[in-house]
Amino acid sequence: MEKDIQEILLTEEQIQRRIQELGEELTREYAGKNPVIVGVLKGVVVFYADMIRQIKTPCQMDFMWISSYQGTDSTGKMVVKRDVSANIQGRHVLILEDIYDTGSSLDFTYRHLLEKKPASLKICTLLDKPERRRPGITLKPDYVGFTIPNAFVVGYGLDYNEYYRNLPYVGILKPEAYM
Repeated sequence: MEKDIQEILLTEEQIQRRIQELGEELTREYAGKNPVIVGVLKGVVVFYADMIRQIKTPCQMDFMWISSYQGTDSTGKMVVKRDVSANIQGRHVLILEDIYDTGSSLDFTYRHLLEKKPASLKICTLLDKPERRRPGITLKPDYVGFTIPNAFVVGYGLDYNEYYRNLPYVGILKPEAYM
């Protein structure tokens, strides 16, 4: 796998340091609010596991599975493969996302959860890639780990055709690895 990586964009140490900072911020934000922390599967699993341990206030864990990718491209068609199981009406909800790329899936997820009438709904994304945002997508994440350039990244939960998720860092995939 390592041979397919063009460049390490974010080291494991950089990621862990930023997650600790975000955890402190989220602990303050959600103190006494008993939030529901919703992870968007599958890419968020690694970030979610590390992030949830840094949030030092009682919270409930839940997951959604939204799919829109095929290879390196987003199809733009959202499919809810698994919805949240918690009743989030009147609850404070935080969406944890691995990457905010084109914006289509996060926009869909946000609107889907907003229909369930939470008390508040915020977004925390590990990676933000604003150059790839589709026209008309105006949703802004409330918490961002890192803003990254327009490159195809893998590792730390992010994949190419379900591979590379287990790399401990975020790296740019060599074009020949996916073309």
